[in-house]
This record gives sequence, structure tokens and C-alpha cells, in this order.
Amino acid sequence: MENETLPPGLETVILPRAHDVGGFEVRRALPAKERQMIGPFIFFDQMGPGEFLTGRGLDVRPHPHIGLSTVTYLFDGEILHRDSLGSEQAIRPGALNWMTAGQGIAHSERTDPVLRAHSNKLYGIQSWAALPMDQEERAPAFTHYPAEALPILEDRGARLKLIAGEAWGVRTPVETHWPLFYADLALEPGAAWPLPDTHEERGAYVVQGAVEVAGQRFEAGRMLVFRAGDALSISAVGRAEGGQGARLLLLGGAVMDGPRHIFWNFVSSRRDRIDQAKADWEAGRFATVPGDDKEFIPLPRL
Repeated sequence: MENETLPPGLETVILPRAHDVGGFEVRRALPAKERQMIGPFIFFDQMGPGEFLTGRGLDVRPHPHIGLSTVTYLFDGEILHRDSLGSEQAIRPGALNWMTAGQGIAHSERTDPVLRAHSNKLYGIQSWAALPMDQEERAPAFTHYPAEALPILEDRGARLKLIAGEAWGVRTPVETHWPLFYADLALEPGAAWPLPDTHEERGAYVVQGAVEVAGQRFEAGRMLVFRAGDALSISAVGRAEGGQGARLLLLGGAVMDGPRHIFWNFVSSRRDRIDQAKADWEAGRFATVPGDDKEFIPLPRL
């Protein structure tokens, strides 16, 4: 219904689909039938908000990736990341884990045993950024960026943290491989924020609250995809209309250098490279994850 009456400047609205990941329900907005990518962002999952009972937690067993960077950002809770490079890093709200798979990496994502001693919450976003063709076979890497390393902008009831990339005249220290922007925006009721005019593809995922674009209201749990070149702002619904403020993730970048093939956790510009990654995982040719090498997720039979 929403896509039948979109305001000028808005190309489409994506409603996420529910999936189970590691015993936890997530809502997937990308890829979707309406759109494969927004800039380099080819995957976008909302995890939670949810709560694990005592003794339980997130258990995403070791699994492989190629041809992409995983981008993990939390609003609440904690995840323990381990990978086949030997990285072991807890991520907490406001920080960023950026793992570049390149030619191949395996990792796991779990709740630390200490946190399982009591109930614990989890709420956040994991997205993937496809690598450009000339970087798809680069060496894998992992970097953690603490919350205080990411720049913040504030103006008239709006507070924006730039998570990665460059926009609104600022840039983060995060090493990226394609022109992009990724930001966490909080708006008080009635406050507005402009979309960046330096990137061709732009999207906004409404995490909490309700927003307006060109006078039309959109509730939480929607990915808004905007037309290129239009000067647009997003505003939180005002108090007079029942608004309580809003939180969004803004994302996008340059048009990617061609479409991508996707199978499970593999992304590549070449279908034969996906087939090779599948064979490599089944044959045990990916490196194991130190400290978490007793389990793994088998290749799915799709």
C-alpha cells in the first residue's frame, strides 16, 4: 500500500522479513525483491530488541564469508566476536566491529558465558557492504572502533553519529573500500535532518518511532529508499501528532560496480567464485576460529 502512494523523492519502501539467526529472531531489509543494494550495502538485519533468559544467549556458530565486509553496530547488549584471524572482541552499544572477509574468513558471534549468568538483552544491526571487484580477493581483516572514535553532529533536536564513511562534511576513521555513508540518527519530536547530497544512493531504516518525508508518515520497521539527486529531509513526527521522537540508520553510497551474486554468507561478482567458496567450506579449507573450533554451521542445502 505504501509503495502505491509514495511522496516525491521516495523510490520504494521495503518491509523486512523475519528470520531466525543463532536462536534469535531478526528482521531482514536487504537484499529484497524491491532492491538488492543501497550503495554497497547488500545485507541489513535488525536483531531484536529481545531478551535472553538466564543461561541463554546468542549462538551463531562459526561460519564463512567471502567478498564483503560485515558491519556490526549495537543499541543494547553485547556480542563476543571471534574469527579465524585470531581476533576476539566484545562489541557494546555505540562501537563498531568491521570485518572484511575478502578472499575468505570464518567467524562466530556469541553471548559471553559471564552474561549468561543472568538475563541479557540484545538489540542492534548487522549489515554487509559488498567489496568492489578489485578488492573481492583482498586479505581478510578485522578492526574494532570504540564508540568515542566515531564523530557526532548535533543541531536543533537532532543528534547524528557517523558510523562509517563520509557525509555532512565529516569523515570517520573507519577504513572502507567504496564511497559510502552509515549513520545513527536520533530526532526529537518535530526535529529534521537532511539526507546527504554527496552520495547517489541513499536509504533510511526507521528503528524506533515514526518519521515524515514530504508530509507522509512512516512507522518503525521500514527501509525507505530515496531517488538520486533530490534534496530531501527526514523529520520525526511532532508531539501534536503523537510523536515521541525517532531513531534511524541512514545508509548508502556510490552505485556499486555491477550486480552481485549471493548465496548464504557469500557475496561475489562471479558465480563460479561462490561455487568455489561452497566447496571450500564443505571440504574444510577455511581456517578455523581459535577458541571456537568445536562447532560450525554446515553449508545449507538450498
